[in-house]
Amino acid sequence: MAEKEKVVLAYSGGLDTSVIVKWLQIEKNLDVIAICGNVGQDEKDLSWIKQKALDMGAIASEAIDMRAEYAEKILSKAIWANGKYEGVYPLLSALSRPLISKHLVDIAHQYGAKYIAHGCTGKGNDQVRFETCIRALDPELEIIAPVREWDLTTRDSEMEWAEANGVPVPTTKKKPYSIDDNLWGRAIECGVLEDTWNKPPADIWTMTNNLEDCPNEPEEVVITFEEGIPTAINGEKMDLLSLIIKANEIAGRNGYGRIDMIEDRVVGIKSRECYECPAALLLIQAHQTLEQLCLDAETLKQKAKMDVEWASTVYRGLWFSQNRNAIDAYNAYTQKFVTGDVRIILCKGGLFVDGVRSAYSLYDYNLATYDEGDTFDHTAAEGFIVLHGLQSKTWSKVQGPGSGLQPVH
Repeated sequence: MAEKEKVVLAYSGGLDTSVIVKWLQIEKNLDVIAICGNVGQDEKDLSWIKQKALDMGAIASEAIDMRAEYAEKILSKAIWANGKYEGVYPLLSALSRPLISKHLVDIAHQYGAKYIAHGCTGKGNDQVRFETCIRALDPELEIIAPVREWDLTTRDSEMEWAEANGVPVPTTKKKPYSIDDNLWGRAIECGVLEDTWNKPPADIWTMTNNLEDCPNEPEEVVITFEEGIPTAINGEKMDLLSLIIKANEIAGRNGYGRIDMIEDRVVGIKSRECYECPAALLLIQAHQTLEQLCLDAETLKQKAKMDVEWASTVYRGLWFSQNRNAIDAYNAYTQKFVTGDVRIILCKGGLFVDGVRSAYSLYDYNLATYDEGDTFDHTAAEGFIVLHGLQSKTWSKVQGPGSGLQPVH
């Protein structure tokens, strides 16, 4: 008997990928290698996911702990870039896909697999991200996207197929949310959330307290940065993975980090998305505050444009690209002196910056003060204003309000 071709499956243990493990065997006659990447999901022990795939006939299954690598190589860059898509979403799903893709490609090479498969839908963003990243890393690998071709068009029909083929799944008809979670937060969609007027049900939130369950007293937290990377909370130094976990706990218990947004997907549709991102939003806000102190006005203006471009590039699955690498090189330079402390107050879902300091601060008290000790040369202002406004004055005399001429229609 000829040896079957192998396929490496990006496997989460959820509804879609659990069905796909069996579907690839039955419909495609392939040997399945199921790979689950631990990028900080709720579950600390993912061995059950590994075993579940083996029980369904996978020839190999691995649960790989990617958390430290995710923090150090991916999330550090997101903090540098203040990465928020459309100024709101901290890119938690988009950020994990490049790392998972890299491991999928490496394992495909290890096992001699011809195919990589994923469980992304035909109208979602993740299909774009996975396939773009995989092709950037190895253009010769072939990609299978079962959800784009099978006739299981609803979650209910998937659950019925799973039951008929002996596939255990965690999703029920009563609670059919689609969840993606990692160190950087949780993404929740489907179900009642598809009506944009429906309030998000209380049971979708697991990382952040409801306001009535938050502490009554405000909590102060000091975030320390070294070259743009957070390195300590309240004076306690820790690696980035540990710091993100701690920041999630602190912000989450104070009810901070919930997002409910209408998001523009890569494929051109608008989608209602709910996110929980306590650490991401806390650390990005602290980082932006410190940048305001340590970067000059022109760099801040330029970097704000680059931050928008970085977020859009990553959202569209172009992590492995010249553009993202170039922006990261720019960011690496800008972060050389983004070192210092940011004090933040958290209270019942709110975040308030309460103080910032740095040995590299560009804030000069003697220039800024209106009290004694003011060193600013007030006499220089008149000449500056004349030159600054010269173009406006010239325009006004020739073409504008002061010209006395009526525009020609």
